Amino acid sequence: MPCPARPSFRVSALRASALAVTLALGLGTAHAQEKVLRIAMTAADIPRTSGQPDQGYEGNRFTGIPMYDSLTQWDLSSATKPSVVIPDLAVSWAVDAKDKTKWLFKLRPGVKFHDGTPFNADAVVWNVGKVLDKAAPQYDPAQIGVTASRMPTLRTARKVDDLTVELTTSEPDSFLPINLTNLFMASPAHWQKKFDAVPASVTDKAERAKQAWTAFAADPSGTGPFKASKFVPRERLEMVKNPEYWDAARRPQIDRVVLLPLPEANSRTAALLSGQVDWIEAPAPDALATIKQRGFKVYSNLQPHLWPWQFSLLPDSPFKDLKVRQAANLCLNRAALKELLGGMMVEATGIAEPGDPWRGHPTFQIKYDVPAGQKLMQQAGYSAAKPAKVKVQTSASGSGQMQPLPMNEFIQQSLKDCYFDVDFDVVEWNTLFSGWRLGAKDPGAHGAHATNVSAATMDPFFAMVRFVSTKAQPPVAQNWGYYSDPKTDALVEKARTSFDDKSRDAALAELHARVVDEAPFLFVAHDVGPRAISPKVQNVVQPKSWFIDIATMKMQ
Repeated sequence: MPCPARPSFRVSALRASALAVTLALGLGTAHAQEKVLRIAMTAADIPRTSGQPDQGYEGNRFTGIPMYDSLTQWDLSSATKPSVVIPDLAVSWAVDAKDKTKWLFKLRPGVKFHDGTPFNADAVVWNVGKVLDKAAPQYDPAQIGVTASRMPTLRTARKVDDLTVELTTSEPDSFLPINLTNLFMASPAHWQKKFDAVPASVTDKAERAKQAWTAFAADPSGTGPFKASKFVPRERLEMVKNPEYWDAARRPQIDRVVLLPLPEANSRTAALLSGQVDWIEAPAPDALATIKQRGFKVYSNLQPHLWPWQFSLLPDSPFKDLKVRQAANLCLNRAALKELLGGMMVEATGIAEPGDPWRGHPTFQIKYDVPAGQKLMQQAGYSAAKPAKVKVQTSASGSGQMQPLPMNEFIQQSLKDCYFDVDFDVVEWNTLFSGWRLGAKDPGAHGAHATNVSAATMDPFFAMVRFVSTKAQPPVAQNWGYYSDPKTDALVEKARTSFDDKSRDAALAELHARVVDEAPFLFVAHDVGPRAISPKVQNVVQPKSWFIDIATMKMQ
């Protein structure tokens, strides 16, 4: 099918757009001696600053990793090698050979929070409690949705000594060290000061904790390379370098980072070209040539990422029929979609592509084959006169969402050839993301038959388990569509209980082949994370990851 017209980006409108951005964001002139990096995010709000960010993984990227540390972290130092998990606040870890639900983590000595208090085993126990222990004073329901679903088997933490902590899982889970990259360590002492400052007239424990976390978010304390200095909700977050950061190799040389929410692609692009910001996420595709001509550098790299529709398999959904799910995958012209995006995507034929150790050998081959798709739809009882009416919930912007509206409009037209009548329910990004864990049965899904939430796929749980395990059905994790299959569940358990890398990869390859054959997704694209950055910003490494390390960058 022909590629539809691209969304236009009018360079002649740059001055007006830039002026609007300046007035809206209140951007001022930085002190000449200060090296300031200004970043325009796709998020519509500043990601949560209290330690467990929201706004999807854009939150981890911009308020999690810069201001906080976790027990384990992703190696973001290479643009050519796969990003793997490495030590962070934990220097080593091991599962108990006799009881594989118990892990010992040895902690890094000499680390301090931004408020000067020490990081130790007590701090780890406290931070596990903030999201898992409902009886703990610091328990924060607002941080659960973006945390518990990312480490679903973690149950308890116990101090062994000041630099050793025992973590316990509900079942043997070889994925735990990977999952712990999502648990950021906030300062217990700093939070306690905020809690103690809550007026005595507030007697309800939950309300006191809520007010303490609100105060903490405005004045946070982690152990990361940057410290928050100014926070204006929905407008800007400023972070300054932490000159005493424990890792000398990541001690920042940039003095200040300013984060600005700009969810609309053309506004971000205008802000970059007019000099209002130094870095934008997801530039407008039609502006890429102009951006490069102006001397900015466009960075991209294949990310462990999937941009899908995730199907509902509830009784009222046409996608409950495997033939319909497979037909949708055969009727999408991904090559033309890639052209629409200026080449800034990789066509998806699964979660793991050929050459990946998790790929396996699916029997269903995802490709562009309209006649085969039409045949499957006819077998399912659909035709041009009787199309499958489906509603898809999506957002206009958001972390990893690429260019959601143009992409979805393209898919809508492409699937018409196979008797799909597609309607969209466009909601705010954080609403869409929060609803991802609540599932297709939730009223907030508005009866949608699919949800369009981009997904990080850098580890086994994130790539597959959270979407297809029966145990991951709402509200546990992101099995939004209530997929359930005994063979799939058996393969999940086989992978999860394989503590040897080779045997785990083999089990994951079997699991991936099963997922492709079952097609619980419309496999659309893998993001390449395009971002446009001023040449003043140097030492930029665009890793094969959803994340990027600001701490090692420099500015002229």
